Amino acid sequence: MEATGTDEVEKIKSKFMSAWHNMKYSWVLKTKTYFSRNSPVFLLGKCYHFKSDESGELSTDGSSFEQINTEISGNVEEFRKDFISRIWLTYREEFPQIKGSALTTDCGWGCTLRTGQMLLAQGLMLHFLGRAWIWPDALDIESSDSESWTTHTVKKLTASFEASLTAEREPKILSNHHKGTLKRNCGDNEMRNEVYHRKIISWFGDSPLAAFGLHQLIEYGKKSGKTAGDWYGPAVVAHILRKAVEEARDPELQGVTVYVAQDCTVYSSDVIDRQCSFMDSEKADTKAVIILVPVRLGGERTNMDYLEFVKGILSLEYCVGIIGGKPKQSYYFAGFQDDSLIYMDPHYCQSFVDVSIKDFPLESFHCPSPKKMSFKKMDPSCTIGFYCRNVQDFEKASEEITKMLKSSSKEKYPLFTFVKGHSRDYDFASSPLREENDLFSEDEKKRLKRFSTEEFVLL
Repeated sequence: MEATGTDEVEKIKSKFMSAWHNMKYSWVLKTKTYFSRNSPVFLLGKCYHFKSDESGELSTDGSSFEQINTEISGNVEEFRKDFISRIWLTYREEFPQIKGSALTTDCGWGCTLRTGQMLLAQGLMLHFLGRAWIWPDALDIESSDSESWTTHTVKKLTASFEASLTAEREPKILSNHHKGTLKRNCGDNEMRNEVYHRKIISWFGDSPLAAFGLHQLIEYGKKSGKTAGDWYGPAVVAHILRKAVEEARDPELQGVTVYVAQDCTVYSSDVIDRQCSFMDSEKADTKAVIILVPVRLGGERTNMDYLEFVKGILSLEYCVGIIGGKPKQSYYFAGFQDDSLIYMDPHYCQSFVDVSIKDFPLESFHCPSPKKMSFKKMDPSCTIGFYCRNVQDFEKASEEITKMLKSSSKEKYPLFTFVKGHSRDYDFASSPLREENDLFSEDEKKRLKRFSTEEFVLL
């Protein structure tokens, strides 16, 4: 009887917290992001120039396009299409209850898991779609700066508050110009790309069965002492992503692996062993690898000496972004202009989308407009990600990044290093390919606990 009463209290508490989070994280400020016409913009290895004879700034929300000449307008649109095509993963509400808790939302605590998902999603997009892929419907989604913003948000707030208190799922409020999937005469390649586009998003669905969904990531996080509702740091999330990819059973994902640097060191032979670890002897190709490097860009505050290095990293074609943020908030950094970083923000509460249904709506998985933040506001704790399709790509990338590390480092030691050989050659107890019953080795558990205490708290 006592246990039942406790459960009821937890359910009521969860409903009130859900109502509060719906109000707190659904309210998006009506702000515009401005870009300089006179400086290049980099987005995950691609460079865009908005330069014109006029000086000043332009907005990427579409409101200033008519004021720019045709050449510049075209380039801005290309940038917008590229940015919107990236997968955006945010707070969600009213998804299936997380095992071992009464939680049906990650509002207020799941932002670093979401930015980690975005980084992994970009790696999978490079793997299956290539960097040149653009979502055909990118310019058709509604911007949060549109005229209907106020009405739409107030309706959503009212509906979500009522739904949370009555334990009913929030009614989905669609904008007037909402469209279903556009039916078009498309070739086989475009149809293939759309299938993979949807498949990648479905792997990040908010359900217990999704390979990289919140529910699965939390299960892997339990091995490092984390539970649903806890705050996660960028380094812990890197290890959770590695385990999630290792445990994924979808045949399509068997050609991808994840390597996490150990104490700011990438051991080249360990990476190549992972790439060559196909169990099926008939497969001649090596695996693609996503390399995650947890680092600190300074002590209490970010050291501005690292600015050029971070810009250099985001300029590389094999960069899949940075899990970072500013104190108490995690962002997914994907580009920069001058001394400002371009990012996607997970702190926006959206309704649960059932990705198992055919033709599920895609709009809420694509961010309509970018945000910018000064580099000096960035928290020093972050995880950098790279994608290498094969061993040759990895060798080329490690060579190029090493040169960049040496040229950008004003101190004796670079931010991280690439070392020949295996980690075991340097007295590390664990081998990354060792089979183990537990998801994390004892060495990894100690490292994860250390990261958990050293890193900033994320809200």
